Amino acid sequence: MSKRLSLASPPARFLWSAVLILALGGCQTTGLEDVTGALGGKQEPAANANANARPEMDALRERYRAKPSDPAIALEYGKALRDSGQRAQAVAVLEQAVLAHPSNKALLAGYGRALADSGNFQQAFDVLSRAHTPEDPDWRILSAQGAALDQLGRNEEAQQYYAAALKIVPNEPTVLSNLGLSYMLQNNLPKAEQVLGRAYQRNQNDARVRANLALVLGLQGREAEAEILVKADLPPDQAAAKVTALRQLLAKKQQRADK
Repeated sequence: MSKRLSLASPPARFLWSAVLILALGGCQTTGLEDVTGALGGKQEPAANANANARPEMDALRERYRAKPSDPAIALEYGKALRDSGQRAQAVAVLEQAVLAHPSNKALLAGYGRALADSGNFQQAFDVLSRAHTPEDPDWRILSAQGAALDQLGRNEEAQQYYAAALKIVPNEPTVLSNLGLSYMLQNNLPKAEQVLGRAYQRNQNDARVRANLALVLGLQGREAEAEILVKADLPPDQAAAKVTALRQLLAKKQQRADK
């Protein structure tokens, strides 16, 4: 990570957490999928989601216990554990499945995602590298690898992975959003705004894209524009909460820059 970044902007973990707070209403997690959509669109759960999911989780757990060597069941169970916030358990389940099926690319991708959720970014990157091949690249995994590299402070390398993904899916908003965040982590705010603006034009309904763009605008002192963006299409109480979160994050960023 460059000296300029370390002096002039927050560390990667702070900004990624900041984007998540804006996008998902304060949930304190740092999983790649949650933060940037790198691995596919995870939506905010409905109010009764936990109650509805409990019987399904219990049934899935029993299926897994009955056939722990079945890769499809292990993958489904691991994803359900991730979605419910049971990250260590998801890693354990998928690790065992990968040991039993080391060439199963779907399992490798799921295991890499679980490792990223748990903050094991270098291991996640290494596992994800085995989940596809240069002859048959997967743009979602390329983007996820870039996100892992950004968490490791290797922003220029990350941008190469995003560029490779964009060759497969030009103007894909989730990849553009990750790329814009990568530029933001380098404190290249004009470039970040340009790329995130493209992502926003492609998908104005993605809360994570809006959060990334709003944060970049706010970091450039354009707080009024940022607040309009985070309030878009939200009920008044949710809009007020996100504006408050944005203001707090910008204040924290300024405090860090002043140190």
